[in-house]
Amino acid sequence: MRRTLHAQHDRFPLTHPFRIARGVKTAADVITVTILERDVTGQGEGVPYPRYGESVESTLAQIQEVRALVESGGERTDFLRAMEPGAARNAIDCALWDLESRRSGRDVAAMIGAPAPERLPSALTIVIDTPEAMARATAIVAHAPLLKVKVDANDPEAQIRAVRAAAPQAALIVDPNESWDRKLVEAMQPLLAELRVALLEQPVPAGKDAWLEGFRPAVPICADESVHVAADLETIARRYQVVNVKLDKSGGLTAGLELAHAARARGLCLMTGCMVSSSLSIAPALHVARMSDFVDLDGPIWLREDRPGGVRDEGGLLNPPAAGFWGTA
Repeated sequence: MRRTLHAQHDRFPLTHPFRIARGVKTAADVITVTILERDVTGQGEGVPYPRYGESVESTLAQIQEVRALVESGGERTDFLRAMEPGAARNAIDCALWDLESRRSGRDVAAMIGAPAPERLPSALTIVIDTPEAMARATAIVAHAPLLKVKVDANDPEAQIRAVRAAAPQAALIVDPNESWDRKLVEAMQPLLAELRVALLEQPVPAGKDAWLEGFRPAVPICADESVHVAADLETIARRYQVVNVKLDKSGGLTAGLELAHAARARGLCLMTGCMVSSSLSIAPALHVARMSDFVDLDGPIWLREDRPGGVRDEGGLLNPPAAGFWGTA
């Protein structure tokens, strides 16, 4: 079996700045992997994330290190051993899923024994700004069933109140992106309950969350940066009630499904998330989203122009890609 591997950096400008507690993004920088086997092509996408020590250059270098394994016919499970979790492995793993789907004539859904992706509620993100600006942004999407509110430690109460006032019916996820400390988390509990927040996502830094063992939150707390793969759950299950599965953290759909099933087996709730990305990242994640309690896959919604045939948002409901996109024979 002889394959050809190609990896490249693609950049997708955003329609508006994406502001979170750790910085501002104006474009999605992704790595696109293409694997050609005879006349069949599979593609996957990874998003290098500086929070995890990744860059475009380091991700391309990691892919180059396993070129021989890819081109000699390596299977998905081979890369679980050969690579660390992250964007590089995600791009290769998802490209191999796509390749196998097209080579076998079976959709990825059939390969994993699941229904085909359908339209589902997916969070629309309200990024950090003044409370007044956040209220205006919320008013535009107030009809959506689920909103994610990005906050920091400066004035989260005013920010969350502004969003709730503008969207009285929407379910809210509050995401401080590790910017809070224990004191602020404890102080915010009554407000989160008052404003009917559905989920608090990774409020404190990974590695500084041991105190959550035994803590009884007013609303469920979701692990994001603290959890990457199934092996992390031994500790995570004692501290969090929900696990956010992101394929760029787990290093692909193969490990993402393993994490999702292991979390369910421990009685944890699931969230499916993403980086700011194109629909090539989102299509594989839909296979985890179908089994999740919360879905946050609005990465492509921020792009000025997505890949042709990608996902579409309709008022907070995410439509799967067109036939022939990733993972469909």
